[in-house]
Amino acid sequence: MPLTHTRDLFAKAIKGKYAIGAFNVNNMELLQAIVEACEEEKAPLILQISRGAREYANPVYLKKLIEAAISVTNIPIAVHLDHGDTFDLCKQCVDEGFTSVMIDGSNLPFDKNVELTKRVVDYAHKHNAVVEAELGQLVGAQFDSGDKGGAYSKSGVYTDPDEAVQFVKLTGADSLAVAIGNSHGAYKFKGSQHLDLDRLLAIKNALKDAGLGDYPLVLHGASSVPQELVDDINKYGGKLGSDTSGVPESDLEVARRNGVAKINIDTDLRLAMTAGIRKALAEKPEQFDPRKYLGPARARVKELVRHKLRRVVCCAGHAFD
Repeated sequence: MPLTHTRDLFAKAIKGKYAIGAFNVNNMELLQAIVEACEEEKAPLILQISRGAREYANPVYLKKLIEAAISVTNIPIAVHLDHGDTFDLCKQCVDEGFTSVMIDGSNLPFDKNVELTKRVVDYAHKHNAVVEAELGQLVGAQFDSGDKGGAYSKSGVYTDPDEAVQFVKLTGADSLAVAIGNSHGAYKFKGSQHLDLDRLLAIKNALKDAGLGDYPLVLHGASSVPQELVDDINKYGGKLGSDTSGVPESDLEVARRNGVAKINIDTDLRLAMTAGIRKALAEKPEQFDPRKYLGPARARVKELVRHKLRRVVCCAGHAFD
C-alpha cells in the first residue's frame, strides 16, 4: 500500500473517537517492532523521524527501511518529520517523499512562529504534504538533536485557546500540537499530576466556534513511562531516578475522546528497548551476538506498541475504516 496522509487518518480517528499512534523510529529493530504490532492489530500508523534520527541513521538508510516495511504490510502508513525546526529541513523531507512534516516554531515569538509555519505550509501543500505546527511550549527535552543532545526547558507555556484560533487561521496548518501539561522525556512530573484537560476542551471548542470544524489536535510528550520498564532497567543495572513519571493513560483516554487525533510515543519505546537489552545481557553476560539481545529488545517494544494500540490510542482494528 502506498503512503497515506495524516489528513485522511485524522478525519477517521476524530469520527471514531480514537487516536493514531505516532511512533518514533531510529533503527531497524524499532521499525520492525512497530510495524509488526500494527499489522497484527490492524492499526493505522504514523512513523515519525526526528532530526536526531536522521543524523544518527542517515536519511537514505531510514528511507530504505521504511520502503521495506511498506512492501511487507498493507496497513495505511504515513511518514512524518517530528520536530522539524527549519524551513530547509521540512522542505528536504517533503522533497524526499514524507507525507507529513512538523514545523516547530514554538520557541519563537508568536508572529515569527506564524511566519515560519506559513512558509512551510505553503510549500508542503503545493507538494501534496500536510503540516503539523506547535503553539505553546512543553517542558523537558524539547528537541532531539542526535549526538549533540537536545535543549532542555524547565518552564513551559500552555497553549492559549484564542491564540490557537488565530494561529490556525493565519498559517493554514493541518493540525496543531498543544501544551496542556504534557512533557518530553522520562521525568515529566513530580508526584501525581495530570494534563489540563479543561484547557484541551477550551482549545477544541474555540477552534470549532471559529468555524474550523473538528480540528485535529496533537499531543507530544505523551509517553506514560510504565513503572515496570523503569523497574526492569534499574533491576538489571540501570540508574533511572525514582522520580520518573509519565502522562496517566486515563488522561490520554479523555484526550482522544475529545479531539486529540495523534498521540506521540517515543520515550516509552526507548525504555522498552533498553529494558529488553539490559535484561538479556544481565541474564547471559557471556553473550556478544547482537541478535541475541536486540531480538528480545525488539519483542519488548512490540509488546509495548501492542498495548498502546489496544488500550491507549485505541486504533487497533481501524486500519481499514
